[in-house]
Amino acid sequence: MFRNIKASALLLVGISLSLFGQTPRAVYLDDTRPMNERVEDALSRMTVQEKVAVCHAQSKFSSTGVPRLGIPELWTMDGPHGIRPEVFWDEWSQAGWTNDSCIAFPALTCLAASWDKEMALLYGKSIGEEARYRNKNVLLGPGVNIYRSPLNGRNFEYMGEDPFLASKMVVPYIKGVQQNGVAACVKHFALNNQETDRFGVNVTVDDRALYEIYLPAFKAAVQEGEVWTIMGSYNLYKNQHCCHNQYLLNDILRGEWGFKGAVISDWGGVSNTREAIFNGLDIEFGTWTDGLKTGTSNAYDNYYLAKPYLQLIQKGEVGTKELDDKVRRILRLAFLTSMDRNKPFGSFGTEEHALAGRKIAEEGIVLLKNKNNVLPIDLSKTKRIVVIGENALKKMTVGGGSSSLKVKYELSPLDGIKKRAGAQTEIVYARGYVGDATGSYNGVVTGQDLSEKRSADELLAEACTLAKTADYVIFIGGLNKSENQDSEGADRLSLSLPYHQDKVIEELAKLNKNLVVVNISGNAVAMPWVNKVPAIVQGWFLGTEAGTALAEVLVGDVNPSGKLPFSFPVKLEDNAAHALGEFPGKDHQVTYNEGIFVGYRWHDKQNIKPLFSFGHGLSYTTFEYGKVSADKKETSAADKVTFTVDVKNTGKREGSEVVQLYISDLKSSLPRPLKELKGFEKVSLKAGETKTVSFTIDSSALSFFDADKHAWVAEPGDFEAIVAASSTDIKSKVGFKLK
Repeated sequence: MFRNIKASALLLVGISLSLFGQTPRAVYLDDTRPMNERVEDALSRMTVQEKVAVCHAQSKFSSTGVPRLGIPELWTMDGPHGIRPEVFWDEWSQAGWTNDSCIAFPALTCLAASWDKEMALLYGKSIGEEARYRNKNVLLGPGVNIYRSPLNGRNFEYMGEDPFLASKMVVPYIKGVQQNGVAACVKHFALNNQETDRFGVNVTVDDRALYEIYLPAFKAAVQEGEVWTIMGSYNLYKNQHCCHNQYLLNDILRGEWGFKGAVISDWGGVSNTREAIFNGLDIEFGTWTDGLKTGTSNAYDNYYLAKPYLQLIQKGEVGTKELDDKVRRILRLAFLTSMDRNKPFGSFGTEEHALAGRKIAEEGIVLLKNKNNVLPIDLSKTKRIVVIGENALKKMTVGGGSSSLKVKYELSPLDGIKKRAGAQTEIVYARGYVGDATGSYNGVVTGQDLSEKRSADELLAEACTLAKTADYVIFIGGLNKSENQDSEGADRLSLSLPYHQDKVIEELAKLNKNLVVVNISGNAVAMPWVNKVPAIVQGWFLGTEAGTALAEVLVGDVNPSGKLPFSFPVKLEDNAAHALGEFPGKDHQVTYNEGIFVGYRWHDKQNIKPLFSFGHGLSYTTFEYGKVSADKKETSAADKVTFTVDVKNTGKREGSEVVQLYISDLKSSLPRPLKELKGFEKVSLKAGETKTVSFTIDSSALSFFDADKHAWVAEPGDFEAIVAASSTDIKSKVGFKLK
């Protein structure tokens, strides 16, 4: 609130000065003027020192404005899943506010698993309202780095392995955030696909893979989402840090895509003043420079884009053209956010936002397996449920890195099941295994006491004894947000479940035929017991209303409709990055030997059967697909072609199905994937209802990137449109020809 008052006061000062003739009338304060006029007017009034000052941080999460001109500071804040608690001005430590407890939304893997663009819009709108209420001008998210390996510790923050899915989900998220006068900051641009050696690793990838796999979601964010800011990544590309990378930022982002917004560094991602000047960076945050180490009175003045930049200008070693371009983009950002008088007030920690998060969680939970229809659980016929596993009660909103939150509340899976079951069904809990008994991150403490004195054998014995007496056993395990699991800063050490969970699950499977395994994670895990367990649910990190959403799916209040946004391999070597020996690289170098064959593209190419396929997800009802048809058998590059297919709910209850369209190029001059996702639609059907689903594509869906020509090419010839329920569950095909 104070900052709002301060900003308004500064605006009034600027207007007053103009009225009394102390400065020419301020065009930049008139928000009815065209943006470029406002920018140029403000720019013309700024000194070189003021211009340099706005290009770097003044605190952990803010950059300065121009008080003399009534231009307020810009405030940024993590994260993609909820608004991070306040820290002290110059420290990472908690500021101790009592009114900064947010609503935690599901992790972005869950959002991607919804395959629902309306959920992406709801997510962006809701989190944007929370950011706006806290007076944050830039929300540091969402993340759209491609899921290259299941060991990447930060995959839970991203949107899966397919560039088309990520592209279609990121755009409405951006629009939802920015309708609040808050800039989305899409990250991490680009090729940030591992946490190991993230500050020093140089990525080598061919241009075709770069353009077809790793850039499309960023391009969609810029050209379709019209995102206002982009965050650079820590890693190097072409031996140049991505926060000041000529090829990525100048040539592609601004040159090819026409990005008009501001590029923000990741915290500590800047390492060279001259590169930062000339290679596309606008605002520098989080740098740990010599100035900080030596205790200079104002450490931020010693950032790479601070005094070192100003001194180069004063010495005549660099000009001010690049500086003016940076400031133009920063001013544009300010006019869209901190100086937008018409933006809404936002809201924070509301029931409405909790319900939005719950809805997204419900839509994203994936039913992986359901042999003999073990699920849903009929509570009217169930006297006793035994819930086993640390993840049934461990709070998951704290930890994981910069997306760690201080939440208003978090309902655990165990409490959600108890609440839904009521008095009619007895719910008994057993720990089963000990994972991480700690519960704190960056000063936020969960308050849970998860310490355990019993041995692993004692915990297993207790779980097994209880399992024998239960109508249902629900094992809730998976990963957590500790180091070397789903967490920023370090990658996973293996595909296996940690803490000897496999042994616990194996023993439980011997004792109860109604065993349900709920995997809480943002990554694929190995499941050596998959054929022994009748029901498996992918639960993700579901946020504030985690327990409610999960319980609703387990008992059938909600019919699951989520689909996997990435493949589950049987073993690590079934993943392309590991099959070809280049994850996470060595000696600060990693090469993407698999090229374009990421995820299901690799499985198709090598004829590898995944544990669970990309796009896979079951329902409590059944669907029947008709035969796909095309409105034309021949098309030109200038035309569009529409495919239609009927989908019928053949079960006894309402449900939603994600109908997926893949395109196959039957003959190409360059190797291409067997098929690629080029359309999807989530359709809700009542029992017995049939709906027609349509997909319209143009030549872009038929194109590949020709690196030699540096252009997208759609070659004439034969193609197939494939309608499917997953990348391996093909329902129907139709051929067509590009003239």
